Amino acid sequence: MGEVFRHAKVGPVLLIIGTAGGCSIGAPSTFTVNSASVDATYTCAAGAANAPYNLNATIDVRNGTSSTVTIKSVAAVMTLAAVKGSWLERVGDKYEAAGVTVSPQTVGAGSSASLKVTVPSACTNGKTPTAGASYGDYSVLFTIATSSGTHTIASQNRHRLVAA
Repeated sequence: MGEVFRHAKVGPVLLIIGTAGGCSIGAPSTFTVNSASVDATYTCAAGAANAPYNLNATIDVRNGTSSTVTIKSVAAVMTLAAVKGSWLERVGDKYEAAGVTVSPQTVGAGSSASLKVTVPSACTNGKTPTAGASYGDYSVLFTIATSSGTHTIASQNRHRLVAA
């Protein structure tokens, strides 16, 4: 009978501990990068020579830590994945963008955010194609340096640069 009584006292304590611990089950306790997407298409005007334009991206993140995470920098590498028609670059060529900007630059503890990223780029289009549409499809890889570490993610979609 003494055994049953002792377990009866411990049972509610274990229940409270289990319930408190269960509140954090499934919630990440780290900073995670969930998805990234880029502008689908940009049309480069005929006669353009290294004409600047901005590639816009969105990166969804979740801060499961107990403190604010600072976004120190974002780097973007565009890799030519496919072409149609005449194209100045070859499949596999890479462009590492300089001057990438990001907003917001902090993500509060226990919150999610959509980072708005601007990637400076440029295009050249010497003449109007005579054999139909010409374009290059670029995959974009992002490296996000934060106060909680460095994270990489590829965009879910490709960015198509079209020669007008």
